[in-house]
Amino acid sequence: MEFLGIDLSVLQQWWDGVVEYVGPRLLPSLGLIVLTGLLYLVAGWVLRRVEKRLAGRTKTDIDDQLVRSLRKGIRLTVVAWAVSQLLGEWIPVRDTGITTDPDVLVIPPQKWVWGVWMVLIFIPFSNFVGQLLRVMESRIMARSDTALDETALPMVNRFVRVLVITIGVMLAMGYLGLEIGPLLAGAGVVGLAFSLAAKDTLSNLIAGVLLIMDRPFQVGDRIELWSAPNETGTWGDVIEIGIRATKIRNPDNLVVVVPNNEIMQRDIINYTMSGEDIRLRIPFSVAYESDIERAKVLLIQAALEVQGVKPDPAPIVIVRGFGPSEVNLQLRVWILEARNRRRIADEITGIALGGFAREGVEIPYPKRELYIKQGEAPQLMPGGE
Repeated sequence: MEFLGIDLSVLQQWWDGVVEYVGPRLLPSLGLIVLTGLLYLVAGWVLRRVEKRLAGRTKTDIDDQLVRSLRKGIRLTVVAWAVSQLLGEWIPVRDTGITTDPDVLVIPPQKWVWGVWMVLIFIPFSNFVGQLLRVMESRIMARSDTALDETALPMVNRFVRVLVITIGVMLAMGYLGLEIGPLLAGAGVVGLAFSLAAKDTLSNLIAGVLLIMDRPFQVGDRIELWSAPNETGTWGDVIEIGIRATKIRNPDNLVVVVPNNEIMQRDIINYTMSGEDIRLRIPFSVAYESDIERAKVLLIQAALEVQGVKPDPAPIVIVRGFGPSEVNLQLRVWILEARNRRRIADEITGIALGGFAREGVEIPYPKRELYIKQGEAPQLMPGGE
């Protein structure tokens, strides 16, 4: 029997084969799906009740995270079991003309399901491990007020979580019978090529780790900038220490992002690492004709009038040297807060300038002495030399 050139007997035979294959498997599969849905809902409901009871009895979130991880793990297990049973019911296909060779699938599909399950089950487990590490971080940072912990501990947390998932992937590959050795060798070759292509990025990453270990500064410290924009402050406060770069906010509220590799290659000037109080050295110059001792007294008095200057140790003034038109003095004062050094230096300079003007201490300016010698000009012979 043919219709439009198509042999309907072949189609009928194919359809009969499909019905013969699907018929006995359809109802068991629907029952399995319904059972899986019930188990999924019941397991979630029971564990939610357990989570609510534990949340009121404990102060930490560790047990809550554990129950949530168990709930996700059980649900993943139920779904994986259902998919495995369905695949076992439907694949491999036999005696239907589609495939009868059991060796066509080297790894049975049910095994692939459980291999994927191994990877997915480690995700909630990694979240639970991350929660444990966050609790430890909070306790460590409560005992230590260093900003280093705020940078290093989250990095360790992320690394451990990735490591947990990597272990799950390797276990799944071993369960599926896949060779891990060639993959590791290939990963090594790819890693070498990547390291050569991204050597600058890797150098910044390594420098970031060294910054975290050596701690030449921490978040909140005030350090000197080397590449500040023109006409802006040359120092700033560290606001973030990243793996690749460090962010510094200068006094003009500009954030300068400095690669860590560049920081590690320079001298780091930290104004607040050794404490809040530092010593300022402010240069002054007076004319040779001025009373040097009176100028020293005026500078010390000016320093003591400024808020933030420590009276002990007392300010001192020393003679640094002599210039063409001036005597170079240097005022040395200790201040209470390193962050106010620019303000204090400005106020001291302004008060000293007023004191010099009142007391007649001359501020030098370049001087030149011109001598004019009078006499008759030499007579030149006409046409001669």
